[in-house]
Amino acid sequence: MLTDVLVFIGGFTVVFHMLKLAWRCWCGFKEYILSELWQVDLRTYGKWAVVTGATSGIGKAYATELARRGLDVVLVSRYDDKLQLVAREIEDQYGRKTRTIQVDFTEGHDIYPIIAEEIRGLEVGILVNNVGMAYSDNFAYFLETPDAEIKITQIVNCNMLSVPQMTRLVLPDMVERGRGLIINVSSELGIHPQPLLTLYSATKVSAC
Repeated sequence: MLTDVLVFIGGFTVVFHMLKLAWRCWCGFKEYILSELWQVDLRTYGKWAVVTGATSGIGKAYATELARRGLDVVLVSRYDDKLQLVAREIEDQYGRKTRTIQVDFTEGHDIYPIIAEEIRGLEVGILVNNVGMAYSDNFAYFLETPDAEIKITQIVNCNMLSVPQMTRLVLPDMVERGRGLIINVSSELGIHPQPLLTLYSATKVSAC
C-alpha cells in the first residue's frame, strides 16, 4: 500500500515538472521564434506611439523598435538634448516622424496639461508607460533615504502617478476607435521586493 502511494506521488511529481518544463519551452518558443516569424502590424492600433522615459534604456529601445515597425513616435523625457538626439536617430534611421515633449515626471500633476496639449489631435495607438526612477544611486535603508521628504514624493509621482495619468490622456480616443495598446513597464523588484529597495519595489507594484 505504502509503495503504491509513493509511486503515485513520484509519478505525479514527474508529470508536474514535465508539464512545467513544456510550458516554459512553449513560452520561449512563442516569444523568441514565433514573434519573429509572425509579427502583428502595430499600425492597426494607430499612427502614433507615445513612450515615456524614451531617451535611454528600455524606453529608447521601445521607441526605436516601434519606429522600425512603422509608427511615428512621441518621445517624452526631461532632458531636451537627449530627446533631440533620439528623435534625429529615429528620423534618420527609420524615416518616421517624431515629436518631443520635455517634462519632468517628478513634478506631479502640473505636467499633464502640457502633455495633453502636445498630443492633441494625434491618433495615438500605443502608449508605453516606461518612465521610472530609483531614490538613490546606491542601496539604502528606507530611513537613510537621501532628502527623504522630497525623494518619496518624486518617486511616487514618477513611478506611480505617471501610469494612470498618461493612460487617462490616451484611453478615451482608443475606446472611441475600438483599438489601442497600453504597455506598463514594471520591474522584477515589483514582483519580488528586495531589502534596501523597498520604496522602489513598492512603487513598481502598481505597474504589474
